[in-house]
Amino acid sequence: MEPEGRPRVVVLRDEADPPPAMEPVERLARVRYVDGAGLAEALPGSDVLFVYDFFSRAPSRVWPREGAPGWVHVASAGVDSLLFPGLVESDTVVTNSRGVFDGPIAEYVLGLVLCFAKDLRTTLRLQERRVWRHRESERIEGTRALVIGTGPIGRAIGRALAAAGIVVTGMGRTARAGDPDLGEVLPDDRLHEALGEADWVVLAAPLTDRTRGMIDGAALERMRPTARLINVGRGALVVEDDLIEALRAGRIAGAALDVFEDEPLPEPSPLWDLPNVIVSPHMSGDVVGWRTELVRLFADNLGRYVAGRPLLNVVDKRLGYVSSGTPTASG
Repeated sequence: MEPEGRPRVVVLRDEADPPPAMEPVERLARVRYVDGAGLAEALPGSDVLFVYDFFSRAPSRVWPREGAPGWVHVASAGVDSLLFPGLVESDTVVTNSRGVFDGPIAEYVLGLVLCFAKDLRTTLRLQERRVWRHRESERIEGTRALVIGTGPIGRAIGRALAAAGIVVTGMGRTARAGDPDLGEVLPDDRLHEALGEADWVVLAAPLTDRTRGMIDGAALERMRPTARLINVGRGALVVEDDLIEALRAGRIAGAALDVFEDEPLPEPSPLWDLPNVIVSPHMSGDVVGWRTELVRLFADNLGRYVAGRPLLNVVDKRLGYVSSGTPTASG
């Protein structure tokens, strides 16, 4: 940090979508805005990197061997794109935007559950054709949901589904009973057993070596033929080819996917046309004002950094998510 206490902050921005409401950040720090092409020149000697363009892979390509920033903050809950060896093995602290997306994603998941149960897609298609066709829909009360991922997003999803009368079970690294948001939490080594009990399988886990490809052909075989899969975590949690095969064969009833292995979802993907699939463009947490919330969270953390106070949302770089321990001081 510079002697006068004003840190040098590099903001990796999206040219089409610059960060709003940056005035509080600019009052606290010397700010330099760059795109992916300008990051290599800007990083050495900087104190902080704010990865506002969280889809960018530029940090992994140009991370300096010397003079790297001591703190990196990403404007997303997921940090998988930042966990490249150079950063993981460095002393750089990583923080994320935990807390911004919890409620919106939970509402989105509940909406998807209702969309499937009440067959709203068919209703809209029939309306477009001016067809009056009476149908029966499903109740969601008393059905069972398995929420994979016990972080704040998974917890918010559990609360929303339970409020609608769904019986919720959680799944994470550590088993426990009587969780206030997720009921019983099962260890992830019981995945295949738990899949057979669920009507709704919701993926809200971080992408790590442990979770990558967890929903593969073998896992899909264990799901009920009436069950639906909802993925609001990361696309690579699911083996897409296996999912497509299971959907085509009717081995599960449907899937709602907000995240994909390749984004945007390629035009030739069969997922676009499968009648039992809902595709959305990685938007489950993006509500009106979300960009301002992301900047506000970074500005608050920057204030802590300048004051030498512990940072919030410090990520365990080896595990890939925010640890439950004491925040790390920096500055």
